[in-house]
Amino acid sequence: MSLAEEINKRRTFGIISHPDAGKTTLTEKLLLFGGAIQSAGAVKSNKIKKTATSDFMEIEKQRGISVATSVMAFNYKGTKINILDTPGHKDFAEDTYRTLTAVDSVIMVIDCANGVEAQTKKLMEVCRMRNTPVIVFINKMDREGKDAFDLLDEIETTLDIKVRPLSWPIGIGSSFQGVYNMYDKHLNLFDSNKTKIENDVIAIESINDKALDENIGTEEAEKLREDIELVEGVYDGFDVKNYTEGNLAPVFFGSALNNFGIQELLDTFIDIAPFPRSRETNVKVINPTDEKFTGFVFKIHANLDPKHRDRIAFLRICSGKFERNKFYQHVRIDKKVRFSNPTSFMAQDKSVIEEAFPGDVIGLYDTGNFKIGDTLTEGEKLEFQGIPSFSPEIFKELINMDPMKTKQLEKGIQQLTDEGVAQLFIQQPGNRKIIGTVGELQFEVIQYRLKHEYGASADFQAKNFHKACWMTSDDDAKIEEFIRRKAQYIAKDKDENYVFLAQTKFLLQSAEGDYPEITFHTTSEFKTDAT
Repeated sequence: MSLAEEINKRRTFGIISHPDAGKTTLTEKLLLFGGAIQSAGAVKSNKIKKTATSDFMEIEKQRGISVATSVMAFNYKGTKINILDTPGHKDFAEDTYRTLTAVDSVIMVIDCANGVEAQTKKLMEVCRMRNTPVIVFINKMDREGKDAFDLLDEIETTLDIKVRPLSWPIGIGSSFQGVYNMYDKHLNLFDSNKTKIENDVIAIESINDKALDENIGTEEAEKLREDIELVEGVYDGFDVKNYTEGNLAPVFFGSALNNFGIQELLDTFIDIAPFPRSRETNVKVINPTDEKFTGFVFKIHANLDPKHRDRIAFLRICSGKFERNKFYQHVRIDKKVRFSNPTSFMAQDKSVIEEAFPGDVIGLYDTGNFKIGDTLTEGEKLEFQGIPSFSPEIFKELINMDPMKTKQLEKGIQQLTDEGVAQLFIQQPGNRKIIGTVGELQFEVIQYRLKHEYGASADFQAKNFHKACWMTSDDDAKIEEFIRRKAQYIAKDKDENYVFLAQTKFLLQSAEGDYPEITFHTTSEFKTDAT
């Protein structure tokens, strides 16, 4: 099969949502419909009878939340589908942001009762930054919730994107009877007593077909016809180009927990979702069809299997063909590397692969060579853009509670911050470690993982910092002077870059006023920084 044919077979997307909208459940049901797994476990509150397939970290199992991005691949109707299930919790927004750099499109899950929530808005802003195509899945239709038209209005107004329903619900909550697939013109009826996969859909040649009345009742059929007529009158027709350019969001309705509405979503997704897309580098735009292999690391996960203490770098392939045991150029460290056991993922299951193509996400066993954002090529010196670190919002000093386990603590915090769970800043004198995060939950995760994966005990002492700012200037002497004068507020990040830990917004503004020759950046990728 040619490179172009391999590319056209692939769809790589992320699933995003506000916590508890049903994102991880939807991920599982897509795997179930794709035949990748045989049964699925439901995540209810914090009690998990059978842990969700994509939640493999122990703390996730205990809390019933996703805090790490999971990578899963399966084949469906001749299409290779790569799913990246992202953390829903707002404290892990940066991990989600980086994951979105590795996908070509997104499915956004919205709870029909809660509508558009705070985290949904933030995630949508990230999608808009790259014009990432978005499909909306309105979940939990078997429960009482908002009117379908009200939900569509809310999505358009709050998320600033046009919508086009491609399926339509028949009732909601206790009166929910199923969905009418407007894209393929068929009816799928809901039975709350059945939780297995349903394949028996009723073909309806026209919305006026009498079979509609026979199956859902005359009153409900008339209501559906009125709704469809209103949809056709109010919303623009579905245009694939508008969708792939990120200007129009197709909308589907269903219940992930009850396996309902998933088939419509999956079948339409493989039909309309974009193939692997081009990616920008600091040198040129890389197209998937380029002959030479390129790829970038967007995530690192230590102890994916605690028994084996493995460390895996997740690599998104952008062009060419990746081959097992072939030497590639690690651009940042200017070194040739090869991989004898590259893996593909089906949640917890890993399998060694011989080759992979643009759109694929593979795992590379790593001994500490990789950092997030690293580029692999066949010799070209280029770096992919758009994978920065952001200034944290909460800063705490790491306190070692067991001096006998100092070595384990050092290793643990190094590996966990390599993953991007948090940022590590080293302050002198004393080699003090300041951990920066977006939210409080990350400290809980770090503390838990240090204890259970590394045997190290740690505590955190709050530090009063407003922002971490990276510094650039054409005048090196001014940077040196600033570092000397502000020594107690200066630290180094993991890449040995100097960072100014500003205590307040006022003190940051004062520094900018006193040193106009220095630019203070709130992201580590200075070219894309808006400050």
